[in-house]
Amino acid sequence: MIQIPSDLKPDLVPLAFLLGTWEGAGVFDFPGDEKCNFGQEVVFSHDGRDFLEYTSRSWVLDAEGKKVRPLESESGYWRIDKDRKVEIVMVRDQGVVEVWYGELADGKPQIDLVTDAVARTAASGPYSGGKRLYGYVNSDLMWVGEKATPDVELRPYMSAQLKKVVTPEEVAEMARNLPDMPDDGIAFFR
Repeated sequence: MIQIPSDLKPDLVPLAFLLGTWEGAGVFDFPGDEKCNFGQEVVFSHDGRDFLEYTSRSWVLDAEGKKVRPLESESGYWRIDKDRKVEIVMVRDQGVVEVWYGELADGKPQIDLVTDAVARTAASGPYSGGKRLYGYVNSDLMWVGEKATPDVELRPYMSAQLKKVVTPEEVAEMARNLPDMPDDGIAFFR
């Protein structure tokens, strides 16, 4: 269920489907790196200003699904304008800063993004840009990322399926919004 917080700026309402904490797993595969399954936690939050705050942490999983070591982390700020154009400023733990631009699809919660600018520190690995697709599908947040380096053409390298984490406060709020149920439990079916 998508909830729209009362203090969310009106321009951000089209991105409300992203809000919350999401957890799940995916696959990482890029030439020169070890192919692996990974776990991920993504958080989209807001504080009443004109952007969503974004953080993502991922870690390598072993064959039993246990955490082995950190994989990637990133954080940033997502904005959207009245024409449904999305812009993101993101910092990654590999020493990369990116500016992403994209668009929210008409009639569905799907965002296509492409890097517009990439800045790298001397310690970062080779990276020249990427693409991402985020979608809200059957109450899950799904995404796929593509990556390019000077030696590797743009290609998919990460994808994940994430489920929304429901807090006890959210469960209590949902229960308060349920219609009154009959006391005997039978009248409901008549």
